[in-house]
Amino acid sequence: MFHPCIMAPVFNHGTSALRLANAVKDLGLTLILVDDGSNNEWEALDEAQKLPHVVLIRHKQNRGKGGAVKTGLLHAYQEGFTHCLQIDSDGQHDAHDIPRFLKEAEKTPHSIICGYPVYDGSVPRGRLVGRYITHVWVWIETLSFQIRDSMCGFRVYPLLPTITLLNHVQLGERMDFDPEILVRLHWADVKARSLPTKVTYPRGALSNFRLWADNWLITCMHTRLFFGMLIRFPKIVSGRVLAALP
Repeated sequence: MFHPCIMAPVFNHGTSALRLANAVKDLGLTLILVDDGSNNEWEALDEAQKLPHVVLIRHKQNRGKGGAVKTGLLHAYQEGFTHCLQIDSDGQHDAHDIPRFLKEAEKTPHSIICGYPVYDGSVPRGRLVGRYITHVWVWIETLSFQIRDSMCGFRVYPLLPTITLLNHVQLGERMDFDPEILVRLHWADVKARSLPTKVTYPRGALSNFRLWADNWLITCMHTRLFFGMLIRFPKIVSGRVLAALP
């Protein structure tokens, strides 16, 4: 059975989260909004909560994007959903692509469906370069090019293997979460499938990315994952050799 929901972490993006809630109201899907300790735009979140398809979960204190996503994924699993589509609440992602992503998830229910960004001219050059540095490290850590983009927060998680992983491994709580969970799901033999999706950076939009702190966390994450790959190297290579045998 395929029973999906939508989930968005929210930190000071209440107005755009309300727009998202209105944009998906005709899809017939539950939208889980996880307010990660926002200190403004509460009124918009309260307004979103009044919509019948919206569930609002609030953190008393900010835990980071990864912490908010974990809360949303766990709630979705506990409510009996089989898949959870994660979308950012800041307006960067195209909600019109949700049906296409869910259709692909239904066709390949054991895979994680990852957004592959198609950028317009609004993307900051420095952000783009930084993302590709992470992509290269992820390709090294997985010994694979299967994960085409490891930073895009528009994706569909198969909940059973995802929650199993979260119950056994302590993942990053902030911006290091998105790439780390993809690598560790890959190590757990969860295939990744990539779909193109339009990504824009709205003019004047608030970014929650902390340049120095989050880049440091991501650097530490890649260090851990690199050595994790070295430990798994014999298993990864032998598995691929066996799979290639007639």
